[in-house]
Amino acid sequence: MSMKQIDSSIFRAYDIRGTYPDQLNEDVVYHVVRAYAEKLKPKLAVVGRDMRLSSPSLTEQAIQALLDGGSDVIDVGLTTTPMYYYSVNVLNANAGVMVTASHNPKAYNGLKLTGPLATPSIDYISNDDLYKDASAADFETPSKPGRIIDRTSMIDRYTRDVLEASGINKFGGLKLVVDAGNGMDGIVLPELFKNADCEVIPLYWDPDGNFPNHEANPLKEETLDDLKQKVLETKANLGIAYDGDGDRVGFVDETGKHIPGDIVTAILAKTMLKEKPRAEIIYDVRSSWSVKEEIEKAGGKPVMWKVGHALIKKKMREIGAYFGGELSSHYYFQKFYITDNGDLAMLTMLKTILAEGKPLSEIAKPIMRYFHSEEINSKVADPAAKIAEVKECYQNGRIIELDGMTIEFDDWWFNLRPSQTEPVLRLNVEAKTKDLLESKVSEILGIVRAVPAKVSS
Repeated sequence: MSMKQIDSSIFRAYDIRGTYPDQLNEDVVYHVVRAYAEKLKPKLAVVGRDMRLSSPSLTEQAIQALLDGGSDVIDVGLTTTPMYYYSVNVLNANAGVMVTASHNPKAYNGLKLTGPLATPSIDYISNDDLYKDASAADFETPSKPGRIIDRTSMIDRYTRDVLEASGINKFGGLKLVVDAGNGMDGIVLPELFKNADCEVIPLYWDPDGNFPNHEANPLKEETLDDLKQKVLETKANLGIAYDGDGDRVGFVDETGKHIPGDIVTAILAKTMLKEKPRAEIIYDVRSSWSVKEEIEKAGGKPVMWKVGHALIKKKMREIGAYFGGELSSHYYFQKFYITDNGDLAMLTMLKTILAEGKPLSEIAKPIMRYFHSEEINSKVADPAAKIAEVKECYQNGRIIELDGMTIEFDDWWFNLRPSQTEPVLRLNVEAKTKDLLESKVSEILGIVRAVPAKVSS
């Protein structure tokens, strides 16, 4: 396979994703996994897959690549990403391959590659180098090929251990509507709730790579329409929505309102700090001021960090953080292998609601005290030059150059950061009043999109 036959755009900042079969196909998966195995030389690798229509054939090639590279393989079959991370850890594997495109639409597939302890692949090899090695296809022949050690489901072990880690065994008779979006959590949820003393109303629990009902992406408000309607219709206590591979989870309160991921971070952080007082808690640069404030109020040490699961996990290991959360609804747990886990986040939310003795709307309301924009994308020719231009306009603010650029003023702040995969700038703005938010969004977009605007601070 020559260099030009692999599309470099499938190598995202942390994962590998593209449309099947034009960008990402069986040959591409074989070469990428073979190159990764060549770098890590794992004795034992775990392989899992999601329910996408192309996943079985792509998984076959991933396994073959590992075997040809001399690695033994345990195939855990259909799995969520959190259960895959768990499997790499408890089976003491040296590497792992998960065939999934997470929350992406039906046409996509991809790979989540990990090393020992389910640490992200970019800790061992950059995606640029992986692309080059896969394209060159200059692979060594091992002294003997690997073999398939086992084909096994990890659902029973995983659900037992995630329930134990959550510390919740009574569900207080809550009424829950849970939307799996025809994604992989549909195989885990029946086991999680098997003996639970609560009423669970399932939505779309059958894994189906056609996504017949809606995209499995709780960040898109329209994908929550059925969940909101069912919560109101059944007078449920809570609505829960998973993405396609189960590593992200969104929440809808009893009034049918979606609670943003950063606010959920603040809510869950307070529960985690009861388990480990004064712990470090990580939140990403797009998160509300209230996240930092709530962590401090609960006695924790807030740590702002870069966006992205691979970067947050690395930082958690470096500083020993106990919990982390992102605006994108990823939640990270030190006590569960320093991985993001939608199930553990969901169970922790139930534990919080029961402990507080009040509905989610009442828990969230005082934390949602500022006005926050959605993430707004703008295509620009030169992202770095545009960031410099914006910085010049707001240089009298408090400037934090951690991930892109965050600039804070007394009554508002914004973060402007480049996409890792396309010539796009992503803007998040928060203010103490709605009018100020709207004026600042318009003002900054005027600069970013090269429309003249009067600037004040």
